This record gives sequence, structure tokens and C-alpha cells, in this order.
Amino acid sequence: MSEDTKIIIDDDLDESTEVEVEKERFLTFHSADLTFAVNTKYVIEIITNHTITTLPMVPEYIKGIINLRGQIIPIVDIRLRLGKPSIMDGNSATCIIVLDIDSISLGIIVDSVSQVVDAELNKIAPVPVNNQQELVNGMISLDVNNVVLLLDCQQLVDTQMM
Repeated sequence: MSEDTKIIIDDDLDESTEVEVEKERFLTFHSADLTFAVNTKYVIEIITNHTITTLPMVPEYIKGIINLRGQIIPIVDIRLRLGKPSIMDGNSATCIIVLDIDSISLGIIVDSVSQVVDAELNKIAPVPVNNQQELVNGMISLDVNNVVLLLDCQQLVDTQMM
């Protein structure tokens, strides 16, 4: 869901110039005291109170699978995948965001979902080179005290398939 917005800039010459500003929508969520965002083009739905069936011999961050209307969806604990401790007992805000990435369905357990925001693509900053965070492909500042990390959905799927 990409949006283009035209902004008219008045310069000192009393001429108006149209500038194309490309925007995309992101769903923000919280996990392990961090704020993340995922592009809404990947989000299928947000579910709560769903029973997860555990699987043997899978990495610890794969919590299991769910049956969502006949479709089997693997569930990843995003906290564990990021190397953080898991939430011991889910609270009322804990939920699963179901994603569809290149026709692969995947659910991620997050602490809470916040809001949908529009972000200008030219304001997305790259992740510092020395950052060890492989699942983050950008950062954006929503306000003075709020930096959001952009979840790299493609990398999330690629690491699950290995």
C-alpha cells in the first residue's frame, strides 16, 4: 500500500515547485522494550488468544504452529529471535501478527501492537554498519523521543527457511 503525496514548496522566487514524496504505511509494535515497524503490505491480521502447538527439534525461537482457518502457520517469538528473553506469561496485550511474505505465511509473537503510521521513504535511515541486528533494515524517527526499527521481513523468512 504505497502512497504518493505532492508537496508544494514556495521558494524565494515566488514560484511553486511540486516535489513527489513517497510514503508507505507501517504497523508499529513493541517487543523487549524496543519499538519496531513492519510494512503493512506484509500484514494479514493480528490475533490474540490462539493456541500454539509446540514442535519438537526446532530452534527455541520457533514457538510452534497454529491452525488459522485451515492454514498451518509457524509462529516465531520475536523476542527470542532477537536474542532477548521471552515473555514468561503473555499478558493481555501480547498478540500474534500474521505476515505474508512472498506467499509464505508466518506469525510473530509481539508484546503489543501500537499503531499504523505513514512514513516518508526518504526519511528512513540506514542501520549503522557495526549493528549486529540482522533483522533490522532501517530506522525512522516518529518524534523527538521515538525511534522505530524497521523489521526486515525478507530476512525473517530467509532465516526461517534455513
